[in-house]
Amino acid sequence: MAHVNLLPWRAERRKQREREFYMQLVAAFVVALGVLLLWIFWMDQRIDNQNERNAYLQTEIKQLDVRIAKIKDLEKVREHLLARKQIIEQLQADRSQMVHLFDELVKTIPSSARLTGLKQNGQSMSLDGVAQSNASVAEYMRNVESSPWMGHTDLRKTENTHDATRMPYTFGLDVTLSRPKTADEADAGKVPVLPAGTGSSAPPAGAASATSASAAKAMTAVPAKPADAAAKRAAPGGKPVSASAATVGTKP
Repeated sequence: MAHVNLLPWRAERRKQREREFYMQLVAAFVVALGVLLLWIFWMDQRIDNQNERNAYLQTEIKQLDVRIAKIKDLEKVREHLLARKQIIEQLQADRSQMVHLFDELVKTIPSSARLTGLKQNGQSMSLDGVAQSNASVAEYMRNVESSPWMGHTDLRKTENTHDATRMPYTFGLDVTLSRPKTADEADAGKVPVLPAGTGSSAPPAGAASATSASAAKAMTAVPAKPADAAAKRAAPGGKPVSASAATVGTKP
């Protein structure tokens, strides 16, 4: 005999599906909340790590700033010491300069001129004096420029005062001081000579001059033989006569 179910099974199945849906919704919410909490924890950890790194970097930057300040102070001290060293070296080098300058002033001034005053300002010197003529002033300028301790000379003034003295001309010179080159500087200024066979194929000037000289000697030596023969024929008694004597005798 057939059984007929008269209970509301559709309502029961609907309720069961609603319970399952709500359970899935709660499970999804719990999983999402867990993931959110994990993400927040991870971000907090990263932020803390970055803050620690920033604090470490700030500490290192402060230490580097202190070191940089010390280095700047040391650089200032170094520059100050180098400036003092340069001044000391300059004073050491110029210690004997005045002695040489006075010696050169005595050597270069001619007997027809006399100095009345001099003034040095760094590497320049002003000279004032009297002379017999402008030629004496020019001679003094040439002597000064040829001195190893004095260089270029500019004539500041020259004037004839028409006095009755022996030196009526007054003059003024501006002299640039110099220093003689040392052995190292002289060697550095020399041009190195290339060995033979290097460079251009043209023969050196010395070889060319030697070749021309030998050719000239050969040309002058060739006519000497006929002169010797003529001298032997012209000599009485067959006595030989030198070629130089024969040549002198044939001169008009």
